[in-house]
Amino acid sequence: MSRGRPLAHRAAWLGTAGVVTLLVVLQVVPSTGLVNPDFLPPTTEILAALVERVQTPEFWTALGDTLVTWITGLAISVVAGVVLGVVIGTVPFLRAATASTIEFLRPVPSVALIPIAVLLWGTGMQATLLLVVYASFWQVLVQVLAGVQDVDPVASDTARSYRFSVLARVRTLVWPTALPYVMTGLRLGAAVALILTVTGEMLIGTPGIGKLLAVARESGAVPSMYALVVVTGLLGVAVNLLARALEHRALFWHPAVRGEVTA
Repeated sequence: MSRGRPLAHRAAWLGTAGVVTLLVVLQVVPSTGLVNPDFLPPTTEILAALVERVQTPEFWTALGDTLVTWITGLAISVVAGVVLGVVIGTVPFLRAATASTIEFLRPVPSVALIPIAVLLWGTGMQATLLLVVYASFWQVLVQVLAGVQDVDPVASDTARSYRFSVLARVRTLVWPTALPYVMTGLRLGAAVALILTVTGEMLIGTPGIGKLLAVARESGAVPSMYALVVVTGLLGVAVNLLARALEHRALFWHPAVRGEVTA
């Protein structure tokens, strides 16, 4: 008997209940005087501002700019992370030679690159793209390296004994083993890319939802600012759902995914 669908429905209902509870709390708290309504308006005002925002062409243009920056940065990160991860992971010398460099560069926060990005590209999309690529690239690369290292050594030795070419070993051994790690890196990188996209737009001034949010904050349009925060949160939910859908589609053959559906 399949329990995957009831569990998924239960999770969806719990998630919806959590959102509704949060909206109720945001509606009640300002009226109690615990916080100043000028700084935390009730839910009704936030939703009214959201409805007003979505009726303007400016909002949809900014949303499109944010999505273009996000998907471009994520695509570059995934391609670079997968290619370099497979190459470095399959060559022991490269893995040893780059280990310290990766561990040195990976913890550097992307926002520390803002001065460099602004000097190179001003407030254009390329400046924010640098932050997005730098942050999400490491999410993918580290996962791919872990996936390559997880290849069964017995299977690897067998492939060598049968004189498989390098491309054949990558196609038949490395890629099937690393694919679940790649999808995990994609899911993590997608969320990080969205965070850095909005952050870059806010701090650098690149066109997008983040820039609208910063302008609303500076102009004192508090309900509109919270409305854009809600939009950012909804984007995050959509990105996570899309990444999980791609993961399930790519890994339909994997026991972990099959177990979720048929357990």
